[in-house]
Amino acid sequence: MWERIKEDIRTIKERDPAAKNYLEIFLCYPGLHAIWLHRIAHFLYKEGWYTTARLVSHFNRGFTGIEIHPGAKIGRRFFIDHGMGVVIGETSEIGDDCLIYKGVVLGGTTLERKKRHPTLGNRVIIGSNSTVLGAITVGDGARIGSGSVVVKSVPAGATVVGVPGRIVESLTPEKEELDFEHGNLPDPFSDIMKMLLQLHNRLEERVQRLENREKED
Repeated sequence: MWERIKEDIRTIKERDPAAKNYLEIFLCYPGLHAIWLHRIAHFLYKEGWYTTARLVSHFNRGFTGIEIHPGAKIGRRFFIDHGMGVVIGETSEIGDDCLIYKGVVLGGTTLERKKRHPTLGNRVIIGSNSTVLGAITVGDGARIGSGSVVVKSVPAGATVVGVPGRIVESLTPEKEELDFEHGNLPDPFSDIMKMLLQLHNRLEERVQRLENREKED
């Protein structure tokens, strides 16, 4: 248990440049507290103490602002950065070394009692205020840009942005370890506008050439 706790704290120290020391992380990171409380709730849930587990998760929500259903399965070195408003549903599954930001929702799309929430692979990053819905899979190393709504499975290494989410980039193996820079994510709408402007400029040039020929004639 103590090794897992130390691993959790080291993960934050390595991934958050704002973290100055281990004591600060231990006392002041709600994402860390949310994970610890979830482990207690998840243990109680697996043992069949459903109401008690929900009470722990309810306290967790009030204390940290992060709502994790006790049935959710979460891997190692999971980091919730600026976690206010995060919601993780009952049948969600999260792999190792994942990172999510504030306002992320892993939600369901059906009322049936079955797998209805997303499965995240290892090293998945989800930007702030993004929503991932349904029993879909987000592959290893995938990245989801801030504010995106994802309703279809995402292949490993892909970058998804927009509403609904669209794949705009696939990582090559040598790029997989790059940091997730929100400001550097491709913008499909901006790309479309650039294409239209380029087409407009080419048409203007063509019209200008035709007018010049008419004057010469």
